[in-house]
Amino acid sequence: MKTIKLFIFILLPILSSSQPVRITGTAPGAEGKRIEVIRFNDLITFNEKTIASSPVDSSGRFSLSFDIEETIYINLAIDFHRSSLFVQPGKEYDVRISPMDYNDNKEVNPFIGSANLEVRFAVDDSEDLNTRIQFFNKLYDDFLLYNFNALYRDRNKSKLDTFRLFISMNFKDVRDPYMVNYGKYKIANLVQLCQAMNQAQIGKMYFSDAPILYENVEYMDFFNQYFSKYLTATSRSLKFIDYHALLNGPEGYKRMMKALEADTLLKKPQLRELVMIKGLMEMYNTQGYKQEQILNLLRVVTGETKFPQNRQIAENIISLLTKLRPGTPAPGFTLKDRTQKDVSLADFRGKPVVLSFWTTYCQGCISEMDRLKPLYDKYSDQVGFISISADKDFKKMLFFINMKNDFVWNFLHIGENYSLLKEYDVRSYPLFVLIDKDGNIVQCPSDLPGSGLESALQKLVN
Repeated sequence: MKTIKLFIFILLPILSSSQPVRITGTAPGAEGKRIEVIRFNDLITFNEKTIASSPVDSSGRFSLSFDIEETIYINLAIDFHRSSLFVQPGKEYDVRISPMDYNDNKEVNPFIGSANLEVRFAVDDSEDLNTRIQFFNKLYDDFLLYNFNALYRDRNKSKLDTFRLFISMNFKDVRDPYMVNYGKYKIANLVQLCQAMNQAQIGKMYFSDAPILYENVEYMDFFNQYFSKYLTATSRSLKFIDYHALLNGPEGYKRMMKALEADTLLKKPQLRELVMIKGLMEMYNTQGYKQEQILNLLRVVTGETKFPQNRQIAENIISLLTKLRPGTPAPGFTLKDRTQKDVSLADFRGKPVVLSFWTTYCQGCISEMDRLKPLYDKYSDQVGFISISADKDFKKMLFFINMKNDFVWNFLHIGENYSLLKEYDVRSYPLFVLIDKDGNIVQCPSDLPGSGLESALQKLVN
């Protein structure tokens, strides 16, 4: 079969030094709020890091600056509303965020209450990476919509070849390596869909014989798909390995790396190690594997690996798998109480803490608060009680607790600190958390006051 090149690709020198990026623009309706640039530390765990933050001034304008070494995928975020953007070193971006009511008093929940920020550029630039990716995605989506059955059911490879040629013609002048590889790995999904190549050929072409593109979203999306359950199910040469034996003992890292070498796709140590790291993450919640052994092996990887990106991913996986686990540090915070005084979780060090997240419009929350009151009366000398209101309006919290004048423990307001809800994985209200005197998680989520919280509290106090 004739091979049609996706784009003409000229190798460019790789710059390792960081260069500044500047994003300016307007966000009507967000005056007085903050806008953040969120970077993903890796595209397996999607661990997040805020790399720039700016107030939106009274006229709705903002300015953000940060340094990067290569093209990356970011999110612009206001409260828990987001929009994605690709940014390149040394470039400036002038954007317009569509007007939005950020204070509509709806539920504050970053998991279900978020909306996409509509972002456009002040000046259209057909050569901008974002414009090209948007155009490519439109062509790709339209093609897949009208040709899915031909590709998946009929295995019509000529349709794929025609689309490749069409893309090659539309992007014939593209030289940007990120765009070239974005298109290459997006189309790899179509190759797999219509079985234009077998799995071994796909693995060799797109992974064994290619560099690892840690920051390219389409490369990593295809990597995550191709190597899903690879160690235990989809690799013919690896699925019968006794991983329990390999995980047990001090030489687990070396033995695992040696065993995976049996797969011809994984001859390169960097790729082999990355596939191993991903496989360990999948094994963690698979019945039959000991979670502590997997965590220990991941910790060994962070010390033994020669590849900084793999080390970062292993560290992020450890953080993800142990998040809110008993014995791990509870995420800290500093919020305003009913008198607008700053109160921090650290202020309660030396005492166990009953932490709760609630809202005034949640009937279940109010019922559990009524049941919490007797526990506060009984244990307040030994235990700290903190209830964080996720109402958008501080006055709603204040009105409620003033009406309930016997609710005298620490009531705090979430304010603009919506990230705290994600840190505690607050997907519904109420949510209760037990924290020990050293600031470590005991239970998250814990039992509710009406269904067992006191029993756990007694054990903690004693």
